[in-house]
Amino acid sequence: MQHELQIKLDRLRRLMNEKSLDAVYLKRQDSFAWLTLGGINYVGLGDMGNCGLLITQDALHAITNVIEAPRMRDEEKLEELGYRIHFGAWHDAAFEGDCIRKLVPSVKVGFDHGNALGQNIAGDVKLLRFSLTQEEVERYQEGGYLAARAIEETISSVRPGDTELKTIGRLARRIRESGLDVVSAMCAADERIAHYRHPVPTDKVIRERVQLGGNMRYKGLIICCTRYFNFVPVTDALRRQYLANVEIDCTLMASSIPGNTYVSALEAGKQAYAERGYAQEFEKHHQGGPIGYAGRDYRVDFDTPGLIQKNQAFCWNSSITGTKSEDTVIVTGDRIIPVSRPVIAPSMTLEVMGHRFVRPIIWEG
Repeated sequence: MQHELQIKLDRLRRLMNEKSLDAVYLKRQDSFAWLTLGGINYVGLGDMGNCGLLITQDALHAITNVIEAPRMRDEEKLEELGYRIHFGAWHDAAFEGDCIRKLVPSVKVGFDHGNALGQNIAGDVKLLRFSLTQEEVERYQEGGYLAARAIEETISSVRPGDTELKTIGRLARRIRESGLDVVSAMCAADERIAHYRHPVPTDKVIRERVQLGGNMRYKGLIICCTRYFNFVPVTDALRRQYLANVEIDCTLMASSIPGNTYVSALEAGKQAYAERGYAQEFEKHHQGGPIGYAGRDYRVDFDTPGLIQKNQAFCWNSSITGTKSEDTVIVTGDRIIPVSRPVIAPSMTLEVMGHRFVRPIIWEG
């Protein structure tokens, strides 16, 4: 635990030196989870939390209010991690700023959000999260198993006559019972699968096919995956299209090589679409990109800057009208570590660019 925290503090303090700062103050939900090894500082999902972390060169502080302080101590274990907890009255709007000024008299503070006291360095902080520690890799795999199992158990329980909303309700229950949060959930029945790339669930009745997927958060880390179930036989044409779709997705994964640009992976994916006769499908939806403490750190396009990091997580989401391939992985340079992978769903094994992948197929029942 302390090993992981020290790695992250070292990264933050190097950033502070580069920016000539005496402290950083992190209050976003994703930042808090990252720096507390999966902690929760929120009541409802959103950008900002209710407890901020002030990091100086030689101390760790947590700033919150009288409501949140007991849980920060008892359940988030902030004191055990080395944070000194400061809290004010729930109605004292000035307490946070006053506390920061007292602890950092120079007020040379960088923030992971807009704040009148100092500069917004949210983009710089986000970059520090990309290379996952070994502990994060292990947590991600735990969460990926739970997320994939919840989606697959849910989709296998669907019956013709159920609605998309009923299906999402079942998924939400399984997700929460597994200790995850539902960040987003999509469900499409029959023709809606082809009509909408982002099928927000409706009261439409499921007849022959269903698509189910979404983003789920486990200890701060977000897992994204999608599965299909057919109540009628899968046609040869659909089977071939789905296989091509998975191959494109695996090409994007295999091309996500640490040290290379994000754009190089995107270009490889675009070529894979064209080679399979689906060049125009590339234009119909974004292809996803790096994931972690945010649903997508970037939706990669041809202007996305930066280099892929070792131990960085990705969820590419290649799609062809009527199908999509979507699972979360971690790239190391030598290996591609699956985060979400088939648990009870039927699967296939394929090799792309020297990497072996186990991917879900369209479930029939």
